[in-house]
Amino acid sequence: MTRVAAIDCGTNSIRLLVADVNPATGELVDLDRRMTIVRLGQGVDRTGRLAPEALERTFAACRDYAAIIKEHGADRLRFVATSATRDAANRDDFVRGVLDILGVEPEVVSGDQEAALSFTGATAELAGRDDLAKPYLVVDIGGGSTEFVVGDDRVRAARSVDIGCVRMTERHLVHDGAVTDPPTPDQITAMRADIEAALDLAERTVPLREARTLVGLAGSVTTISAIAQNLPEYDSQAIHHSRVSYDRVREITESLLTSTHAERATIPSMHPGRVDVIGAGALVLLSIMERTGATEVVVSEHDILDGIAFLAAGESEAGA
Repeated sequence: MTRVAAIDCGTNSIRLLVADVNPATGELVDLDRRMTIVRLGQGVDRTGRLAPEALERTFAACRDYAAIIKEHGADRLRFVATSATRDAANRDDFVRGVLDILGVEPEVVSGDQEAALSFTGATAELAGRDDLAKPYLVVDIGGGSTEFVVGDDRVRAARSVDIGCVRMTERHLVHDGAVTDPPTPDQITAMRADIEAALDLAERTVPLREARTLVGLAGSVTTISAIAQNLPEYDSQAIHHSRVSYDRVREITESLLTSTHAERATIPSMHPGRVDVIGAGALVLLSIMERTGATEVVVSEHDILDGIAFLAAGESEAGA
């Protein structure tokens, strides 16, 4: 087992995993797994730049994570940055800040690389499950983008498209600088059209309808699972590998898109940082299920973060 630290810095959140990993067997034992909402992608879709306050929130989280990594004595750290930093003109400011705090340069990965890491993290522990038919369609609904990956034991096709929950919220649900509460039917219609166009784009590369099992990743999907189970608080163990039917996803999406900020904030399992963007994330998931004909989504707490950890452990072994 190799002790590694993995950081996934996305548009909405930055997450840390410290784990003991055996890349040969696919075994991964969590030592510390945490998430901080930093909204690094605040305004990037509109300005093309990372906002100074968003950078400072992200650097503050990095300082906290540096202390945790030191405490656990990880042999290797891998830091991967995704959609927001791919799009930003001033991403060099971000790279320098991370390097100063953590001593490693963040890797700004392409959408295809992000998709492959997500697939590895989500499916490594599904091997041998005869109740889940292959091929898998892994969908990672992030803040700025959604990754689609179809594969069996390896990736067959992957595509990243710009329909994350933060991007869709900022593009369609904000009026006069504030999120509409609740969204209007016209706003939802426009957002749905944008999502469908992105799915058309994804389907040019990825055979979405060939998949036999839909695996959903990231905060929008895990929150929907928590709501579906009426959990009194967010519970990773109850959420991991839970299954949510299409009908339940549709009911939850309709409820979220017709509720107010105050009503969504009272949901016990809702992270405060997701209250304004969860409706858009739910609509992305619902649209994917309708496009593919999936009758349920298998929810995974293991995703790109776990894929980064497997990659770091593999490199550590190769170096040894």
